[in-house]
Amino acid sequence: MLAGLETPDAGTIAIGGRVMSDPAGGIFVPSNERSIGMVFQSYAIWPHLTVFQNVAYPLKLRHERRETIARRVGDVLELVGLTQDAHRSATALSGGQMQRVALARAIVYNPTLLLFDEPLSNLDLKLRERLRVELKQLQVRTGLTSVYVTHDQTEAVELGDRVVVMNKGRVIQIATPSELYRRPKTRFVAEFIGTANILRGTVDTVSGGDVAMVRLAGGHMLSAHAAVTVRAGDAADVVIHPEDCLLVPQVAEPAANQWSTRVTARRFQGTSTRYTVDWNGSELDVVVLGTAAAQLEVGAGATLSIAPDAARIVAPDDPETEAA
Repeated sequence: MLAGLETPDAGTIAIGGRVMSDPAGGIFVPSNERSIGMVFQSYAIWPHLTVFQNVAYPLKLRHERRETIARRVGDVLELVGLTQDAHRSATALSGGQMQRVALARAIVYNPTLLLFDEPLSNLDLKLRERLRVELKQLQVRTGLTSVYVTHDQTEAVELGDRVVVMNKGRVIQIATPSELYRRPKTRFVAEFIGTANILRGTVDTVSGGDVAMVRLAGGHMLSAHAAVTVRAGDAADVVIHPEDCLLVPQVAEPAANQWSTRVTARRFQGTSTRYTVDWNGSELDVVVLGTAAAQLEVGAGATLSIAPDAARIVAPDDPETEAA
């Protein structure tokens, strides 16, 4: 709908202050008049053209002068690091280079808005990581407003200034990446952004307006901040991120906010180790950072610590919409 490829049933869409779509007012600006650049998932590079010719194509459609085309294509190829490849055939390029060509073609005519449709999904892991950094740097240099669609949570939080989480076509939460991760409003958001332990319990007491004591299914009492209004007796979903837990060899007498657990699984992941522990019948994932972290054996007893501000009560079901 932003690109003008679909017609909305209701509401308005404005880009740069200009209304592009308003069904009630009979307004619908076609795609070619919206000043939008788009980078597709499948590159959409013409194989019979050179790099220069691919990038120059939008300018030729606009009947720009030859000198203007040469200058602007040269500038944008330098921006994406393809100056030396200007006269190479598109079929001789790697996947990463083809995606750079697609990006250069999308920005060469100075669009008002840039749209990305999962542009890195066809690339291998290392290349995706490198191009994420390059895309972020390019966006900062050009200052172009960009809308980036992705199912990759890492891309979303690394590239986005604001992230919109949608479920079944409805907006669930709009926030900065850090706010989404640290303060999800619903269970869906918590599960979608990163990894999270979500434990079911019952609110025992509420104090201070947004702090509640929750009795978990295993019987443990845990202090948690509430993202939604809760009362004593309410069912509660409590979100705890694995890296917010501390796991150490078992101590004889656990202190406040410490519990005895047993390690049921261990997965070494290079810069961290991910443990699964049995917390009185509830499974909990814990991430211990560092390559030299103490290695707890599977089956060993351990002491689990959770800071009072690390647990958060979220809405168990997604609301239909969430205001921006």
